[in-house]
Amino acid sequence: MKAAVLRQVGRHMGIEDISIAKPQGREVLVRLEAVGVCHSDLHIIAGDLQHPLPAVLGHEAAGVVEQVGPEVRTVKRGDHIVVCLTFHCGHCEQCHGGNSHRCATPEAMRAPGDPPRLFRGDESFAAFMNMGAFAEQILVHESGCVPIRRDMPFDRACLIGCGVTTGFGAVVRSAAVRPGETVAVIGCGGVGLSAVNAAAVAGAGRIIAVDRVASKLELARTFGATDGIDGSQGNVVELVMELTGGRGVDHAIEAIGLKQTIEDGFSMLAKGGLETIVGAARFDLKIELPALAFLREKRVQGSMMGGVRPSIDIPRYVDLYMDGQLKLDQMVSRRRPLSDINEAFEDMRKGEVARSVIMFHG
Repeated sequence: MKAAVLRQVGRHMGIEDISIAKPQGREVLVRLEAVGVCHSDLHIIAGDLQHPLPAVLGHEAAGVVEQVGPEVRTVKRGDHIVVCLTFHCGHCEQCHGGNSHRCATPEAMRAPGDPPRLFRGDESFAAFMNMGAFAEQILVHESGCVPIRRDMPFDRACLIGCGVTTGFGAVVRSAAVRPGETVAVIGCGGVGLSAVNAAAVAGAGRIIAVDRVASKLELARTFGATDGIDGSQGNVVELVMELTGGRGVDHAIEAIGLKQTIEDGFSMLAKGGLETIVGAARFDLKIELPALAFLREKRVQGSMMGGVRPSIDIPRYVDLYMDGQLKLDQMVSRRRPLSDINEAFEDMRKGEVARSVIMFHG
């Protein structure tokens, strides 16, 4: 099969012919139809996050089940699925506690000594997020495969596998935004736009979008933002305070992962406000927060994949799209073939797109 292979940090990926193993145990072989190009993949390419090489990146995927292992019970050949990277065992304390997205089960990958999932001769390839979705097929653990309705388009369904689930869930699940509250969303890429969309669905009274790209601020308004702040035009915290009459916001959703934006998100909170960090930061990044602010009951938390419950939330997000409430059509800026994978990341670096999608069939 064709796959985009990263062999060296900072270099382009090459399209190579590699092999994929047959499913065993609870593994599922999926023929991919569409894969979103996510900023987390760019972190690996740039070396901001460490990962074994050579590797096949990509983790925001939708496709059709081709084969299943002998122990698979929840999907079957021909099912249309979204693949969610929160693979889970189903029997640990996190799973039993309703937090399967925190599981990090070793069952998501093959055991040491087993043949690799991705290989060519004696060479093996690491699969990013145990997926490796910049390829025509993936072999993944059953727990990440969520069946969806057949009338859901694949090029929009794939976005739900990561970016939408992360941003939307950060608002409605992690932050639990209530009707009438004021929300600031810092960063209006795919995750941030999903957060804006979720805040509107949740009934937030005011939704302030923050970005340095004017076109993204305009797009954020179509997702439900009531206000836009251009971060290149002044002190973001001061501008937010001016908009809110000096009060600040009830919620700040940080969707970039930079020291400055994380600290700004905390500084713009009202008393009792909550910052929820969803942006993927460098592994060595540290932040500084004023200790006295915690006496005003300001809070900060992380959100991993929006606290997703895959079999519950992903079909719900699909239904929200089909009902016209989840705005995925507007999020897909560009569709490209796998051969254009490096150009898709260049679009991202330039800030020209909300989301690019790699299409495998037409």
